Amino acid sequence: MQSPISDSNGASLHCRLRSRKSRMDTSEIKSPPEGSHQGTPGTSMNRKKLAIYFIESEDRRMAFGRGYTAGSTPVDIHGKSIADLSKTGGWVAAFFIFGNEMAERMAYFGLSVNMVAFMFYVMHRPFTSSSNAVNNFLGISQASSVLGGFLADAYLGRYWTIAIFTTIYLAGLTGITLCATISKFFPNQEECDQFALLLGNCEAAKPWQMTYLYIVLYMTAFGAAGIRPCVSSFGADQFDERSKNYKAHLDRFFNLFYLSVTIGAIVAFTAVVYVQMKYGWGSAFGSLAIAMGISNMVFFIGTPLYRHRLPGGSPLTRVAQVLVAAFSKRNAPFATSEFIGLYEVPGRHSAVKGSRKIAHTNDFRLLDKAALQLKEDGANPSPWRLCTVTQVEEVKILLKLIPIPACTIMLNVILTEFLTLSVQQAYTLNTHLGRLKLPVTCMPVFPGLSVFLILSLYYSIFVPIFRRITGHPHGASQLQRVGIGLAVCILSVAWAAIFERYRRNYAIKHGYEANFLTAMPNLSAYWLLIQYCLIGVAEVFCIVGLLEFLYEEAPDAMKSIGSAYAALAGGLGCFVATIINNIIKSATGNLDKGKPSWLSQNINTGRFDYFYWLLTALSIVNFGIFVFSAHRYKYRAHQLDDADKHEMTYIGNTY
Repeated sequence: MQSPISDSNGASLHCRLRSRKSRMDTSEIKSPPEGSHQGTPGTSMNRKKLAIYFIESEDRRMAFGRGYTAGSTPVDIHGKSIADLSKTGGWVAAFFIFGNEMAERMAYFGLSVNMVAFMFYVMHRPFTSSSNAVNNFLGISQASSVLGGFLADAYLGRYWTIAIFTTIYLAGLTGITLCATISKFFPNQEECDQFALLLGNCEAAKPWQMTYLYIVLYMTAFGAAGIRPCVSSFGADQFDERSKNYKAHLDRFFNLFYLSVTIGAIVAFTAVVYVQMKYGWGSAFGSLAIAMGISNMVFFIGTPLYRHRLPGGSPLTRVAQVLVAAFSKRNAPFATSEFIGLYEVPGRHSAVKGSRKIAHTNDFRLLDKAALQLKEDGANPSPWRLCTVTQVEEVKILLKLIPIPACTIMLNVILTEFLTLSVQQAYTLNTHLGRLKLPVTCMPVFPGLSVFLILSLYYSIFVPIFRRITGHPHGASQLQRVGIGLAVCILSVAWAAIFERYRRNYAIKHGYEANFLTAMPNLSAYWLLIQYCLIGVAEVFCIVGLLEFLYEEAPDAMKSIGSAYAALAGGLGCFVATIINNIIKSATGNLDKGKPSWLSQNINTGRFDYFYWLLTALSIVNFGIFVFSAHRYKYRAHQLDDADKHEMTYIGNTY
């Protein structure tokens, strides 16, 4: 008889426990004696946790055929173990990665700010068409990040995924620069003044010109999608998880990582806008391509310093195997004479390359059927018929993570709405700062400035304050930070509703109702700074906490896919914002009756304040769902601690 036991204490304990199997608790999950036809496991067995009882077999066929390494042990670029970790990784390697992310964010935000105007003024496309094209660019570049995460975790590794897609990104930016520089790529600009543009009398872009622009634009979106889920994870890989300061380093890394994102955004909203106004579109897009090229060089220079994690094979294949195996055994009960145990490979390493073993949990018990080893499985079962406990737990973890990033979709909806609606508000307000008049397109820089300020003061002000309140060594846990961000987001959009009501009433009272593009000299645009600063605070706490949470909680061989959850939430936020806008326009407006919608092009006759209150209500509901999900979530570290305690108790009882 073969008894399923835990392997976490090594081979010697494995042998000792097997030699004492006759003394084990009768409620242990095990197969019946040979020749017996009665199921020995009873109701007490059904109540027994399965956390440490893993079947081990030397005959298990590996699903991927490439072997495995010691858990998540870092390797060099050639896949070999690093003899001296002190010569690689750490903050020096991380700063090379920060440069790449800064340039990528600069290009991303630079395109998002300038491309709508470029399509309208240069390519002579309708404003709505240009806006939709850029919204699709933003949504695709984030939502398709799962593809980059999949390639990194499955085949390429994070380094090579970044290297390949950052080159694609650069090629796309170069193509956009050529489109804005060479006259053959855009329509004739003669006799096309502001009045002709508004009437639509300018020469339209030829189909092949727009096709070329869309190809290079979506090429950059494809490049961004490959980079985004990998950069933060690859940077976090540079720190030794065995170090006593690992948690502190990881916490600071994700804050500095988002600081580099913010710096890139600030440069895009200021310097790139200035270059465009001063030197033209070709110079603006060219500056983005040059910055990306320099960052690529810096990234490749740091190659000898990087620590790598080996890809673990296709995560989608492993997920599919679990689902297929669980479905095929859906009717097989745990209490049966054919039941041997839950399957796991022998030794300290898992069957998944680049991953440690994951202890069993009692969540999603139906998926445990995939690891249910029956006598009929034989000595060499198919991985589509029988999966390891680690493989099943990977799928469980991916499912358990979903509610948290899903709750951040609403924050991304607010960010998307502010990017457009707040600019429309700013057009009606006085943007003078003393003698300096800021372009309206520079207004989105203020959330970035607030993020920069908050991150700079985070450890000196926020952490000590929150540490006194929560008692947490880092001020607040990852989920607490996400919750703080979502709560502040509610305050931001609520203030936007309050101010918009005041702004609209002021415009009507002073005769500006029809002049929605005329700035009101006595009402400053800097009242918008309150909602900008609040959304900046929300972004810092929510997004940084989410990135750290996903990296730490995701399975070892699925870190990039875990990080892609955050980007996916951002992409879905763009699409959800578009859907909400369309619903509001159709539900609140009636052109036949002359009734403007809440989101009327004339902001003074529309009801942006009602729309903001709707977003506030949705944010409150979303926050309630998050609190419920976060309360139910149990960190993996706690699960491992519980499993260890359970195992030690069991061993003590055995001896």
